[in-house]
Amino acid sequence: MTGTSVLNECDVTAAVIVGLGGLGRRHARNLKQLNPSIRLTGCRTRSTSVEDLGEDGDLFDRIEYGIDRALVSNPQFAVVASPASQHINHALQLARAGVDLLIEKPLSDTFEGVQELVDECRQRAVKLAIGYNLRFEPSLQAVKRAVDEKLIGRVLAIRAEVGQYLPDWRPGRDYRQTVSAQAALGGGPLLELSHEFDYVRWLVGDVRTVVANVGRVGDLDIDVPDVADVLLDIENGALGTVHLDMLDHASIRRCRVVGTDGTVAWNALERSAKLFSHGSRAWVDLAVPVGSETDTYLTEMEHWLSFSGANNSPIARGEDGLKALKIALAAAESAATGRKVAL
Repeated sequence: MTGTSVLNECDVTAAVIVGLGGLGRRHARNLKQLNPSIRLTGCRTRSTSVEDLGEDGDLFDRIEYGIDRALVSNPQFAVVASPASQHINHALQLARAGVDLLIEKPLSDTFEGVQELVDECRQRAVKLAIGYNLRFEPSLQAVKRAVDEKLIGRVLAIRAEVGQYLPDWRPGRDYRQTVSAQAALGGGPLLELSHEFDYVRWLVGDVRTVVANVGRVGDLDIDVPDVADVLLDIENGALGTVHLDMLDHASIRRCRVVGTDGTVAWNALERSAKLFSHGSRAWVDLAVPVGSETDTYLTEMEHWLSFSGANNSPIARGEDGLKALKIALAAAESAATGRKVAL
């Protein structure tokens, strides 16, 4: 049903986009695609000129500076796409006004205020979702089904890696000015590439302990690490390894789950999932690209709108965002202390 209107099903007529960078504007475009009649308020979080939005400025019925002014539009929900260091402050103001929330990943860059936000949302029956959009990639969902259906038996190990050269992430922008490059805004691979922490625990279970090696080894003009290798002890007894870097010119994002009866492999760039079973001794396609590339952000938004105001729960909940954040911050602590960190 992607690309069709679902807004009338949940009576969402007005929404706020907090943070008008590239990702915030992308969410705005998706909302307008799902229903052109929704009233959108853009909430600037810095003194960026409205003219900087270009044609995207036409997506918004009004653009305000600050959450208080944005709330005048009486939104039913909001997308928080400001820098990670500002997420909790912005989200708390919206939650206290009873506004459902989709917060871009990571949930925050520290634990400060996070539990307060989770509790506030629970007490006010505010829906809280986190923007881990890779959960909506069909090929990764195929891996999830294979693991859940025990097609590879009991999970023994998982290896996940992502490498992307930071200056290539956002063409046309100075990478040094982006969130990813600045510690004060929540940059660095542990937070900016925390999708891997989220989907690893989504696939194989919660994490008990973390050991990490994190550093800045490249020549990028940034004040954050550019590479991280993280070892995970999973609650079900499996072991995990996660590699994150902002250096690889030949982009890569993939995962491999090894079980007692076989292996399942995912390649995000190829949008493929394959199963190797002990019995057949051969690789079988679980998912292959069909048609145009899936817009996981659009599917995510459609999913969010389909339950906003209803009694169901989102695929990536606030609690999921908190658990991914715990892994990321535990990795930072482990790297700083040289010790294994328990979650």
